Amino acid sequence: MIKAKGYAAKSETSPLEPFAFERRMPGSQDVQIEILYCGICHSDLHMARNEWQVTVYPVVPGHEIVGKVVKVGDQVKKFKEGDIVAVGCLVDSCRHCHGCQDGLEQYCETGFTLTYNSPEKETGGMTYGGYSDSIVVSQDFVLKVPGSLDIKAVAPLLCAGITTYSPLRHWKVKKGDKVGVVGLGGLGHMAVKIAHALGATVTMITTSPDKEKDARRLGASDVLISTNKDMMDKFANHFDLIINTIPRTHDINPYLELLKRDATMVIVGAVEMLQSGLDTRQLIFKRKSVAGSVIGGIRETQEMLDFCAEHNVLPDVEMIPIQKINEAYERMLKNDVKYRFVIDMASLK
Repeated sequence: MIKAKGYAAKSETSPLEPFAFERRMPGSQDVQIEILYCGICHSDLHMARNEWQVTVYPVVPGHEIVGKVVKVGDQVKKFKEGDIVAVGCLVDSCRHCHGCQDGLEQYCETGFTLTYNSPEKETGGMTYGGYSDSIVVSQDFVLKVPGSLDIKAVAPLLCAGITTYSPLRHWKVKKGDKVGVVGLGGLGHMAVKIAHALGATVTMITTSPDKEKDARRLGASDVLISTNKDMMDKFANHFDLIINTIPRTHDINPYLELLKRDATMVIVGAVEMLQSGLDTRQLIFKRKSVAGSVIGGIRETQEMLDFCAEHNVLPDVEMIPIQKINEAYERMLKNDVKYRFVIDMASLK
């Protein structure tokens, strides 16, 4: 076993604190990675505080990982020592179901293995995430980081980036399409950047007029204040696709009126019950759709990284040392970050 260190939550009420543990030795198909940077996702906070009632303690969060290969198994062909690589939300899946065979491991029908807080097949224990100095992952779930990307900012692409890229690609957004993005946070700011890079005309949909300047800087052509009835009326039947990034329960009905006939709103933020019932009149009489999407498969995630390198798309990040992780969580609760925290794991040493 490999001795590792990181930061863990020991209970739903305790702060994250230093934690020593062990990683498995690399098998023939495995890659051992020295973690250089790890992004902080809002789901890390949900998991650390057991807000989804599934957390097994101690938990080491972190599923936006960028690092350097330090060792490879004897059958590894995709990577070599010294390569700069990334690991996202998944580290394994069944590999045999329809989802896995289609390259959609995120929709594995028998259960994928999350990067943390998930049963690990090899050891029988739980997976530990990227708030740590190293990780061992099958080569099939490791991604190549293009050399042109600034590795200090890459980490959030592994969750926020692919979460928004995947629906934009699945619904075939192209040049000239009109895309609405609801909510300007970690996910929303990436949706704006990627949709803009795809050639779409992007509108930021928000309740906060003070976000207009930033939205336009990120690539939005318009800003729609959703509490302003006149503006909502003006944008009725306007959008080809809406990416809804709001991370909590809310009423989606007002946004349905903004869709064109045959258009779709994709929910990527709220993993819970909606605040109110769905008004099906919008769906039936104008053939509109409401859909959901979660991250992306390994093949699509690599495609996303390559796309971001080609178009110079990176998240806006604030770098922190691991010792400020609890402060960062409190700031996330106040929306006091533009737009993603990234941990410099050198601080762990």
